[in-house]
Amino acid sequence: MEKHFDSPDSLINSLKHSSYILNQQLAVSLYLSLARGKPLFLEGEAGVGKTEIAKTLSITLKKPLIRLQCYEGLDINQAAYEWNYGRQLIAIQNGNRNESDLFSRDYLIERPLLKAIEGDDKGNNILLIDELDRADEAFEAYLLEILSDWQISIPELGTIETKTPPIVIITSNRTREIHDALKRRCYYHWVGFPNKETELEIISMRVPEAANDLQKQVVAFVQNLREKNLYKSPGIAETIDWAQALVELNCVALDPQTIDSTIGVLLKYQDDISKIQGSEAGKIFNEIMIERKRIDKEEE
Repeated sequence: MEKHFDSPDSLINSLKHSSYILNQQLAVSLYLSLARGKPLFLEGEAGVGKTEIAKTLSITLKKPLIRLQCYEGLDINQAAYEWNYGRQLIAIQNGNRNESDLFSRDYLIERPLLKAIEGDDKGNNILLIDELDRADEAFEAYLLEILSDWQISIPELGTIETKTPPIVIITSNRTREIHDALKRRCYYHWVGFPNKETELEIISMRVPEAANDLQKQVVAFVQNLREKNLYKSPGIAETIDWAQALVELNCVALDPQTIDSTIGVLLKYQDDISKIQGSEAGKIFNEIMIERKRIDKEEE
């Protein structure tokens, strides 16, 4: 089995070069998944960086990323393969009625799962099964064959097996529970919101053009927001978006008016916006400014 990294620490350092910050627990889970050839099941709120892990790993390892975006009604035709009925019909009209020819690889359309199973001459690729919780439970049962035996059965062609199993990352926003049978075939990790230090490091890396004070204020404000009873707390993706938006507005520091006018970048539900906009946003701003002054005084 191909060894990708020497240790969890080397994994952390490698992904950091591609602007992704891993904490130790997630690094260990990802390292073991890669070392043991087991799928990694990542669960957590939307916007915490689950999908980005697969993208960054693809860049770091220089391996192709094959993404299967899940949705309600997803079935084998969209996920694995389907026959090119248009081409088959044209072939029949041209006189080719040989069933073995019509159901050969020439008429097979490869979808993400089949592409990942077959791989290429350069070795394994990275298969991202994104937001599995959006798919129907019946689709999970189909995945079991693939995750158990690394093969896909096509009645007209037989069983297609992989030479080198892909690196598999599965994500879920936990809008519903995923069946235990599928989880047992994976290593599991809950991806939570980053702490203040980690989030500041991420913003410094992803939005370096933002003023240093602005970076600290943005992170402090978002961290405070997550302690409120909101319908949907902002993820790290929203923090990055907000910092970039503030830079676009030439802001070098937060103020209540700017917070109110840009709060829609952070919060995506009107009830949450109504709850925070105005006096509550001003209160949070005052709290982070008092805390900032306290820290500055201690550092003197």
